[in-house]
Amino acid sequence: MYDILIIGGGVIGCFIARELAKYQAKIILLEKNNDVCSETSNANSAIIHSGYDPLPNTLKARLNVLSNPLFDQVCKDLDVSFIRNGSLTIALNEEEVETLYELKERAKVNGVEVEILDKEEVLKREPNLSDKVLKALYAPTCAIINPFELTIGLMENAMDNGVELALNSKVVAIAYKDNYFTVTCENNKTYQTKTIINAAGVYADEVAALINDTSFKIKARKGSYFVLDHFDNNFVKHTLFRVPTSKGKGVVITPTTHYNYLIGPSSDFIDAKDDTSTEKEVLDAVKERANSIIEKIPYNQVIRTFSGLRAVSNTDDFIIDYSIVNKQFINVAGIQSPGLAASCGIANMVRDLVLKLHPYEMNPKFNPKRRKMIKLSRMSLEERNNLIKENPTFGRIVCRCEKVSEGEIIDCIRRNAGANSVKGVKKRVRPGFGKCQGTFCQPHVVKILARELNIKEHEVVYDNLGSYLIKYQTKLGEKSED
Repeated sequence: MYDILIIGGGVIGCFIARELAKYQAKIILLEKNNDVCSETSNANSAIIHSGYDPLPNTLKARLNVLSNPLFDQVCKDLDVSFIRNGSLTIALNEEEVETLYELKERAKVNGVEVEILDKEEVLKREPNLSDKVLKALYAPTCAIINPFELTIGLMENAMDNGVELALNSKVVAIAYKDNYFTVTCENNKTYQTKTIINAAGVYADEVAALINDTSFKIKARKGSYFVLDHFDNNFVKHTLFRVPTSKGKGVVITPTTHYNYLIGPSSDFIDAKDDTSTEKEVLDAVKERANSIIEKIPYNQVIRTFSGLRAVSNTDDFIIDYSIVNKQFINVAGIQSPGLAASCGIANMVRDLVLKLHPYEMNPKFNPKRRKMIKLSRMSLEERNNLIKENPTFGRIVCRCEKVSEGEIIDCIRRNAGANSVKGVKKRVRPGFGKCQGTFCQPHVVKILARELNIKEHEVVYDNLGSYLIKYQTKLGEKSED
């Protein structure tokens, strides 16, 4: 019997798991995929917004503004890449300038520090911007983060503090009897729990419906992006927005914490909640919008495109509350932008809801820090030499684009919430993120995974179960019948 069962291993579910690990409760998190950070948290703009944009008196505004200053300590504790680079919201015509002043007033209501800059100052800060820029709204507290590192670090730290994780555990039925839930998964495993937290992203309404809670609906909004190589660290320094519209914050041009650049997203409602395909027409529209911000974007530096989904509720605000059907079932739904930026506050709010139901005692053994990731790229030459003498695997470079060693890959596999797939390794230590997109390193990653997981190379998956990279292994020198 568990005290708390969390459904969903995105950044929200993992943040909640870590927050509740501070208390003496038996907790498990169920994730339907083969890894945490596999859906919305895996494909987004990676921005910690300042909080000026959400409408005042909404959960989006309150929790974004509350969360923003908390990330410095969270990222320090979890060894997560985080940079406060500030944002510029660009106005290219007089109508957009008027909107900037409206946003400035909204920022004042929300309690967010902003400043309107004139053209000369904007171009001084970002010389590659279009000369058509008139003014910009500067928000110094905006930041960029690595969402993979954050989500995985949260889950690892939660597990270090006693939380359990069950992967490949899609919830298909929930029954309530005798003051506890029985949760049944597609793999026929069942779990008993006193409280359920529904953090299932775009599927949160479907999970809620399993207890006959149909009080909200979730639609999936798809956003497509370009990823540019780290060709010039000074191409863009701030996160650049166009003036927002009813569809969202519009196309963004932003550096990442590893000095790539993201351009996107598009914004289109779709029916299929698993559709993360990219389409030329959509990407062309993203290009056109981005070109209004920077006229000479080097698209020859694009190394990848991708799409992610955002969970949009019919309330157009976050839904964080007890279910109308059963107070022991807590919905955490509709967490679209600024969901990542509000995730600290969301976890705190859910914690308070749980403690009102069950006032658990604090866990005196809780450790907020996870063991630092071993990253050769941030070590001095002397530190690298000493590490390689101690463990020669750190001297074997597997990914030449991102300069990732075999030792770093082994370390990310052996941790709690460790990698069990090629993409899992990629999310944790970056082999495959570079210009060659895994052409060189992927076969080596497969070999390391097979050895560490004690399986055959043809049993290694790229991502989810069944996504095999090798059809089967043949005997040396023999041809297959196929």
